[in-house]
Amino acid sequence: MQEIKVGIVGLGRLGMKHAENLAFYINGSKLVAACSIVEQELKNAKEKLGVEKLYSSYDDMLKDEDIDAVVVASTSSQHCQHIKSALDAGKHVFSEKPLGTDVSQCRMAEDAVARHPEKVFMLGFMRRYDPSYVYAKQKIKNGDIGTPYMFKGTGMDPLSCIEGALAYAGGSGGIFIDLGIHDIDLIRWFLGEDPQEVYAIGGSYAFPKFSEVGDAEAGSAIYKFASGKMAMMYCARAAVHGYHIETEIIGTEGSVRISPVPQKNLAMLYNSAGAVTECVQTFPERFAEAYRLELQEFVDCVIQGIKPGVVVQDGTKSTQIALATKKAFESGCAVKIDYDN
Repeated sequence: MQEIKVGIVGLGRLGMKHAENLAFYINGSKLVAACSIVEQELKNAKEKLGVEKLYSSYDDMLKDEDIDAVVVASTSSQHCQHIKSALDAGKHVFSEKPLGTDVSQCRMAEDAVARHPEKVFMLGFMRRYDPSYVYAKQKIKNGDIGTPYMFKGTGMDPLSCIEGALAYAGGSGGIFIDLGIHDIDLIRWFLGEDPQEVYAIGGSYAFPKFSEVGDAEAGSAIYKFASGKMAMMYCARAAVHGYHIETEIIGTEGSVRISPVPQKNLAMLYNSAGAVTECVQTFPERFAEAYRLELQEFVDCVIQGIKPGVVVQDGTKSTQIALATKKAFESGCAVKIDYDN
């Protein structure tokens, strides 16, 4: 089998997860290089993953002709520039979400992808690869719930990660881009249509620092579609019980619900607290298989010379919707979603 030599930029919590998958669990890939401005992260890549080529400069890593593909797991605002640079350097690219934090960034990435049709580009909306979500999508395709007309999504990060969220709040793009972007992608994926209007509210309740930087600790949004379909999204940063992702799609003949209880496994603990189901605590734990499967598709696409299911325009539209949601939150008014600019 052909072996794809991969370099990764960004070795934070999610970047390290991708790096581990590339090093040990993705068939046809070899992690040969890593880039970070954090010395300890590079040390971890060398000691834990056996990566020999370590870079503090992304441009220097891209000059390495031994690298076939790049995984971008850097800060959200850097994604599009890193995508463009890697494609222009002749590399295939997998990028974490969001595509960009403003539309001009997304257009730059679109242009770069268009300039290099011979290269594979894939965006990391990993929930599309989670077995439960794949199952739900197939049931909808089969017509098992009739015509889907309503999406309800809940996404809550755990309280245990609040310090990191607070530190990153000023550069995250806001809760609807940073956290809500996955549900926005699922809205489009499950309902098969782009929303036309959004109304959003939110605030900071236990952690006012989010409001101080123009963000929110929790927020909710309602989306209106030209066809009359509906979508509702709630996202928050401080769930005391753990990492909670819940999705429901309602149709004319039934509904399908994913993860109504964010359970760690199928075991039930009986003690002085009653009947207790332990909850998943982090996104790398909940979506471990999805992260592996999406990278496997990327590598398979590179080897086979085909395009993946998630394309750059999916990233642009999700960012446009997220920005309109942010605008609705900030203005307190319903906002028409502009897909032309």
